[in-house]
Amino acid sequence: MHTSFLAHAKGRYFWLAALLMVGSIVIYAMDNPTEAPNGGTWLGYALGTIGALLIVWLAYLGRRKRNFTHGWGTVKGWVSAHVYLGSSLLVVATLHTGFQFDWNVHTFTFGLMCLVIFSGLFGVFAYRTYPSARNDLKKNQTLDDIFLKVEKIDSELARLTADSSSDTKMVVSSAIERTVIGGGYRDQLFGRDHSSVVVDGNVVSNKGQQQALEFLVEKLSRTEGKENQSVGEVVRTFNTRKQLLDIIREDIRMQSTAQVWLLFHIPVTFALIAALIAHIFSVFVYR
Repeated sequence: MHTSFLAHAKGRYFWLAALLMVGSIVIYAMDNPTEAPNGGTWLGYALGTIGALLIVWLAYLGRRKRNFTHGWGTVKGWVSAHVYLGSSLLVVATLHTGFQFDWNVHTFTFGLMCLVIFSGLFGVFAYRTYPSARNDLKKNQTLDDIFLKVEKIDSELARLTADSSSDTKMVVSSAIERTVIGGGYRDQLFGRDHSSVVVDGNVVSNKGQQQALEFLVEKLSRTEGKENQSVGEVVRTFNTRKQLLDIIREDIRMQSTAQVWLLFHIPVTFALIAALIAHIFSVFVYR
């Protein structure tokens, strides 16, 4: 039976993280320092040390995932620890600060840590949701399979419109030729569609193939007999093509989102480690 990394070892790391957070809160509440709580008290140093060690240890996950045949533990266990113990840093690090924030390297480090944690939580969502969502979207087909279907439909539309009126033939052929899939990172990430079509001699936007489809539906309403049947078949085939293109764009959007998350999460993690070193150095040198 498949066990999620969130439930690994009966939630071992969830309970460990919960114990760490509850313990930190209880000790913080019971502490009675002679000065306002801050990172410079004995409790501040203790929580800061725990937090710093956790950050460095959890950052090791990136290397560990690439060397899963050697070393202690499993990748699933490390991911589970990464999620739960990483989330516990929100409590540990906040109590370490004593809720004292200012415009300095210490608060900057705290802010980077929050960015890493929240981007990591989004990564958990993406890791848990996107693979199954993409499979459901494509009905267990590959992206290449769907592209092949689109190519076959394009050929079928060319055959269906061979004897159609010139305006119908122009709309369908230009819609096929001017279909744009993918694009730059932002286009992929936000599912932007820069497709266009030639209607009445004018090049207009054909986002989602909607303009071409509207033309064909309107054409269908004005035809009769054999022509009506012919245009109706073109409309049905073109609508199938539109649905396949929507699937392709949504799949690319989800894939790009997962890639962009990694491009953000990993560099910010390195920035956090650098800021953590600066934070520790400034505490012991300039205290």
